[in-house]
Order: sequence, then C-alpha cells, then structure tokens
Amino acid sequence: MSHVLLTGLPGVGKTTLIRELAKRLADYHPAGFYTEEIREQGVRKGFWLESLDGRQLTLAHSGHKGLHRVGRYGVDVDGFERLLSELNLCRSPSRVIIIDEIGKMECLSGRFTEEVHVLLDSSRTVIATIALKGNGFIRQVKQRSDCRLITVTVENRNRLADSLFTEVLKQITTGDSR
Repeated sequence: MSHVLLTGLPGVGKTTLIRELAKRLADYHPAGFYTEEIREQGVRKGFWLESLDGRQLTLAHSGHKGLHRVGRYGVDVDGFERLLSELNLCRSPSRVIIIDEIGKMECLSGRFTEEVHVLLDSSRTVIATIALKGNGFIRQVKQRSDCRLITVTVENRNRLADSLFTEVLKQITTGDSR
C-alpha cells in the first residue's frame, strides 16, 4: 500500500473517517484539509474547507456567483488556489497528507490536480477521499497502481479506522511507502 483512497456514497462517513485518521496520526503531524457541508435550516447550501492547521475557506456555496459552478454551487477556485498556495503541501515535511476530497469542485483547480499528482508520485502517504463517480482526473487517480481504493459503507465505516490506522502507521514508521 502506498496511498489510501476512500470512496462511497455521499453521507456515508468518508469525512468522519478521514478526520478520525488525522486525529490518530496527530503525533506524525499530518498536513492537508477536510471539507464539511454548510447547512442552513437543514438544507445543504455549500461546502467549507478547513486545513489541519485551522485555516478556513468557503469552497462552494449556492449563493456564490462565480464563474465556476458544479451543480447549483458556485465554486471559489481562486480562494481555493490561494489556500493551496499557503498550505504548500508539496513542500510539507509531513510524511502523511490528508485530502478531503478529490472531487469535481476541487478538480476545477489546475493547481490542485497538479499538487495531487506530485504528492501521489512522492514518497509521502496520501490519505484522500475521492468522488464515487467521475471521469478525467478522478478516474486517473483511482486507476493508479499505488493507490488502494476502499469503498466506505455503513457496514464497514466503524471498522476501517482501526485497520487503516495500523496500516498507515506501519508504512510511515518503517518507511515502506513503495
């Protein structure tokens, strides 16, 4: 195993799982980010992004009138690219990179797809959520031989944290990344 890709239906627990893994790996100082839904009166209105070091950004919102759109959401690609520039994950000293998620909104950013490509080609361990469906870059990442694709389900989501933590810990402490 080199990299872990978590996929599954929306709302099944991928982000919860990746946040749990980031928490368990805290002693190894993972770098990266996760996304959360923005809900207003119980209705999903968009998505915000938070880096593991606490920076936040509204990635997409139904009220955002930008050029870039995915479904009903306007995506703040410029803001996302500024945050990626600040995070500079490709130069991070961390052995573990957390990315939530490799999805249609994030892939609107050329900087993002380039950084993901560089990170997957590096000796670091990438733990990422990835869209269940998608062509182009999403499909390319899923087909990489150095990526283990795991479908998160209601039945397995609670067991996965333990097994993945053990596997990733072994990989980063023994340097067995390839």
